[in-house]
Amino acid sequence: MLRARDTMDRAFAQALDVPSLARVAHVSPAHFSRQFRETFGETPHRYLQRRRIERAMELLRETERSVTDICFDVGFGSLGTFSRTFRAVVGESPSSYRMRFTGDGARLRAPACWAMVWLRPAG
Repeated sequence: MLRARDTMDRAFAQALDVPSLARVAHVSPAHFSRQFRETFGETPHRYLQRRRIERAMELLRETERSVTDICFDVGFGSLGTFSRTFRAVVGESPSSYRMRFTGDGARLRAPACWAMVWLRPAG
């Protein structure tokens, strides 16, 4: 399971599916999905989405790249899916998230995992 998770951490922007990750872990796809969730507390798909969103948050804070470019850079195939997933994880749109850090020139210097927990809008 650790090899598969490490693969997702390293290659999050690539097209990764359960069968290929199961091969990395040397188990069947069904067993991989069950065991991954039991081991890490979330499905492989959700873990990969979260890693992609964490990277997107960093890029939104630290670069001037467009939201569309960032969407594709982190491995999403459509801007709509990226925006919907970003809002579900972070609580606001990618553009709104960026504006909070670039409006006055201030940039957040914290790991994305902290940003997701501490900077989520109230309510």
